[in-house]
Amino acid sequence: MTDKSIPVIGYYKRKKRYYITVFVLLILVLMLACTMMIYGNTIYSPKIVLEVLKSNETKGAAFTIKTLRLPRMFAALFCGISFGLAGNTFQKLLGNPLASPDIIGITSGASVAAVFGILVLKLNSSIVSVLAVISGLLVASTIYFLAHDNRFFNEKLILTGIGIQAFLNALISWMLLKASEYDVSSALRWLSGSLNGVTLEQIPPLAVVVCIVFGAMLLLNRHLEILQLGDSHAKVLGLNITAVRLGLILCSLLLIAFATSVTGPIASVAFLSGPIASKMCRGKNNLITSALIGAILVMISDMIGQYAFPSRYPVGVITGILGAPYLICLLVRINRKDV
Repeated sequence: MTDKSIPVIGYYKRKKRYYITVFVLLILVLMLACTMMIYGNTIYSPKIVLEVLKSNETKGAAFTIKTLRLPRMFAALFCGISFGLAGNTFQKLLGNPLASPDIIGITSGASVAAVFGILVLKLNSSIVSVLAVISGLLVASTIYFLAHDNRFFNEKLILTGIGIQAFLNALISWMLLKASEYDVSSALRWLSGSLNGVTLEQIPPLAVVVCIVFGAMLLLNRHLEILQLGDSHAKVLGLNITAVRLGLILCSLLLIAFATSVTGPIASVAFLSGPIASKMCRGKNNLITSALIGAILVMISDMIGQYAFPSRYPVGVITGILGAPYLICLLVRINRKDV
């Protein structure tokens, strides 16, 4: 065996590991989706679930499976994919493990509009979702243009996002304090990140956006890997840096805005998915694995919140608990490197 053949063997080993990882994660996602359809206060057999999905009426099961469990499962799947993809893209694009949408203020943009719509305007859930999408995109655009100064500064974008997030969170707290106590519970439920109340009508727009944006991000993934080499290398390779960066940011914003409008800001999924996928793949090409990890985190956390404790908790509470220890460990590791 020559020295030149060693890198080639290593490449094929990494590629094989990647395909095995994707296959295992995909099987796990399918198993969790089936479990969410079968398991609950009443456990239905797979045969009954299939009969109901085929529109064969089954007494006592149709409402639970079609109206409650099916939209919940799809929301967990597509929102998990959205948060996982967006978080991984932002972390790679900005070169910072702290650069997830829920930390740099993007999800707060959607949240403040949703709380305003619920508490002040008394809007229904569908209009609140539209308002959250528009507000999320506007706030994200504001963060980008405030941080943009002829050149793209990663640290400036992160700090600007954190500052705007602090302002928006203060605004949300003020609205909650001024609102009627009868309306606060619904706003708090939305803010905690919950799959409760998701309807089947909300799923098709989310699914279309996720599928289209996922395809676009797959096409841009190779350019993202080139960007990670640095702007100077990307220019030498003939990459249109501004166009690629704006395209990736826009794709991530669309995913975050639409997912947040359906379930609220589910904490830590965007923050955790990319690093977990990177550890599993041991490489940079972890786009698909980060999407699957996001879906798995949301599905598992929702089932834990619903059935593991005497009281039921929204999925965002469980994912937030999962993300807190990792954030602390990450900050400790960064501080050690700086010493």
